[in-house]
Amino acid sequence: MIVIPDDLSELSDEVEAVRAELRATRSPSRWQRFADRPVMRGVRKLASGAVRAPVLIISMAVLVTVASLFASAWPGPVLQPATQRTASTTNVRTSALPALELINADGQAVSLRHDLPAVILLIEGCECAALVADTVDAVRPEITVIAVGGTITASTGTVPPTGATPQAQGKTVRVLHDPSGSLRTQLKLGSPDGTAAALLVSRDGEIIRTDARTASIETFRPDLARL
Repeated sequence: MIVIPDDLSELSDEVEAVRAELRATRSPSRWQRFADRPVMRGVRKLASGAVRAPVLIISMAVLVTVASLFASAWPGPVLQPATQRTASTTNVRTSALPALELINADGQAVSLRHDLPAVILLIEGCECAALVADTVDAVRPEITVIAVGGTITASTGTVPPTGATPQAQGKTVRVLHDPSGSLRTQLKLGSPDGTAAALLVSRDGEIIRTDARTASIETFRPDLARL
């Protein structure tokens, strides 16, 4: 007895089963038999690989190009401008001591590069007697201490600037003046602010350390051995 349902979609499974049986029993065509040969299967594999390789190369090239565009357009890190630090952290270097002539107490021009190696202390407007005295105590006898501006203090007390080169404990101390502020200008040390500026200059005139703001020898004491 054959029952025909009201909804013909319920027969879809049976229809597919019948179609599968018909395909299985259908004899292959001449082209299908030719295509199923081992040689033709190998040709199809080679053709498939030949197509995939260029596609892969093109895809990699596109990815590299897109990555390069993103890298060039991506903002990099913001570079902070170099700033001159103060007191205990300042260690500014320059190539050589300027060939300047400053003025001694007698009004005579004196070459700043005459007595090297040297520690040059710019003490205009600075109560830096203790700093100068500590520097004189700390340097070796062959190192000149040059105080630019003001007065100097040795271990015996305050010594006013004179035409002669003062001596303290067998060490050379020179007092000079820089009316035009040329030394500060050329080394970009800024205006006096109540602290001293210290320059450590080697025998060949190289500035090995610059402290733009200091009130204690401890900021540059470790570098005295390099003079």
